Amino acid sequence: MLNNEPIVTVENVSHRYASTQWAVNNVSFDLSKNGITGLLGSNGAGKSTLMNIMCGVLTATKGRVAINGKDINRKRVEAKMQLGFLPQKPPLHIDLTVEEYLRYTAGLRLVERKHIKQFVNEAMAKCAITHFKDRLIKNLSGGYQQRVGIAQAIIHKPLFVILDEPTNGLDPNQILEIRNLIKDISHDQTVLLSTHILSEVAAMCEDVKMLEHGDMVFEGNITEFNNCVKLNSVSVHLMNPPSLDILRGLDGVSSVVDKGENNYLFNLENGSISTEYIIKLSIENNWRLLEIKREKASLDEVFAYLSQNE
Repeated sequence: MLNNEPIVTVENVSHRYASTQWAVNNVSFDLSKNGITGLLGSNGAGKSTLMNIMCGVLTATKGRVAINGKDINRKRVEAKMQLGFLPQKPPLHIDLTVEEYLRYTAGLRLVERKHIKQFVNEAMAKCAITHFKDRLIKNLSGGYQQRVGIAQAIIHKPLFVILDEPTNGLDPNQILEIRNLIKDISHDQTVLLSTHILSEVAAMCEDVKMLEHGDMVFEGNITEFNNCVKLNSVSVHLMNPPSLDILRGLDGVSSVVDKGENNYLFNLENGSISTEYIIKLSIENNWRLLEIKREKASLDEVFAYLSQNE
């Protein structure tokens, strides 16, 4: 495989079940080497269907998926040897010890017998669970069980790893630990992270893909995702402000909110005054402007906007 070729290719993938509604509709994208891509979407958007197709669990009605150049349906074994998957509920055998379970999953992943011990030790070390290797999985906390689930996904050193809601049900400290682990994994592997927790996307993902009703409604980096909704609001801090009536009477201003301590939120009419105009007024009237900035939409607002506009 050439270095400039993608690790994952999803080409014109569509799928529908018994109904006429497409669960996934003509989705195409590539994932390059290493890094974390977030997969977003409302419930029923098609995320699980797409991940199952990418894992070879489900055969697409149309289109193809290739992992490291290997078609997931035509060269299933070769493709899956480069694929790791952590489903939303980790597939753990809780009556086995951590080491027993990982040796078992290494065998399932066709790791050569002579390399199994090495691969298991490396996966346990990377996921910081070596000190629990002789403990039954059922006696581990939720956070450490999740680490075992991630270890089984990377045990065979795949090029591509899919993680479905990897921090679901964890406490805040465990979430931070799993985030750091995923970031560490992404240095060596390409990671697709499916989550409904938008703060995780902001904290971990370089790129974002969003599905709604089976259609891809957004593709881009996290900065583009953050900025795809433009709010018509400006925050202003004035040392010598005029009365609220004067500010509210400015042409192009629909309302002004006094946020206290000489901070104001200007809500502007569409296509109206610019920040430069407010700066000019401040200079002319000696309002002594200290700070002015355009308000940014929250991730929740961006998500809602893309969902509704699909």
